[in-house]
Amino acid sequence: MFLIRSGAIEGYEQLVTLHGQNPASLLQQFGFSSAQLRDPNTYVSYTRLAALLDDTALACGDPLFGLNLAAGQSLLALGEIGLSIRQQPSLADALTYSRQHISLHAHGVHLQQEPRGDILELQLTFDFSNASGLAQLMQLSAGQAFNLVSQMLGSTGNALKLHLPQPAPKAESVVPAAYGEHIYYNSNFGGVGFPLSWLSRKPQYDEQLLREHFQQRIHLLESIYPGNLQAQVCHIIGNLLPSGECGIERVSAALNLHPRVLQKKLQQDGTSFRALLQQTRMEIAQRNLQHGQLSITDLALNLGYADVAIFSRNFKRWTQLSPREWRAKSKGLNKPDD
Repeated sequence: MFLIRSGAIEGYEQLVTLHGQNPASLLQQFGFSSAQLRDPNTYVSYTRLAALLDDTALACGDPLFGLNLAAGQSLLALGEIGLSIRQQPSLADALTYSRQHISLHAHGVHLQQEPRGDILELQLTFDFSNASGLAQLMQLSAGQAFNLVSQMLGSTGNALKLHLPQPAPKAESVVPAAYGEHIYYNSNFGGVGFPLSWLSRKPQYDEQLLREHFQQRIHLLESIYPGNLQAQVCHIIGNLLPSGECGIERVSAALNLHPRVLQKKLQQDGTSFRALLQQTRMEIAQRNLQHGQLSITDLALNLGYADVAIFSRNFKRWTQLSPREWRAKSKGLNKPDD
């Protein structure tokens, strides 16, 4: 199943309202709700979200709805991956990190690098399509890729280009000012292009963006798990695990606590960070083995293990079964399918 974080359409309700339409009604038609959008790390159907964007563009009379939605977003629309990318030593490293961890944000999309002379093309491809050719989803995704590069590097002049495979809209369409001089329509790919020489540039660190992210996270966790520190910690661990950066320092920072303070509070609750990390890994592993389609190797990587053998040993210690045996037993199969 193709899934994406609901945070990808950050600002959707506000933009639809500006167009004089009812966002709740449009969301409901595709099985979504405003409550889902309040937690940006809720995974929703990627294909239904693509259809939602197409129908919303028609309802709002805005053929560039996806692009306008992206124009109002920050890197926070990409969640943890958007923050981690900016901490990489160079743009080349940031792009490598993006490709390796894009599953943190969505399943069913790929980011490919294609050099063309002295230009590097970042091409977006999807594992699914629809009647519109994913027109609005491509606008949103290409706009987010443009935001990613421009916000990491600061001033880029006109050298950063946004490519869309669709034709240019009618003259009366409002093109977001941030993209106006940078768009290529009828392109042979969707994504962005920029000089290869930029790969060695260092991403800018944005302390304000980091503070804003933590403030949003703390407010969200307090609303979902009021007074339940353990549940808040497990929630953050679950989001950070695929990045491989799930130490107590990152988790405590997300809660605006010093690591020693977090550990002390957990000890007072009769647990520890290590115990919650193990508990979260076990729950995610069992859920994926029973209901998911990830290979055991990919599951191990998504749980933050560098070696599948280490994951398998830990899993057997938790359950007395290997991951293969547990998957077969949970699905009632005679033979594992992995």
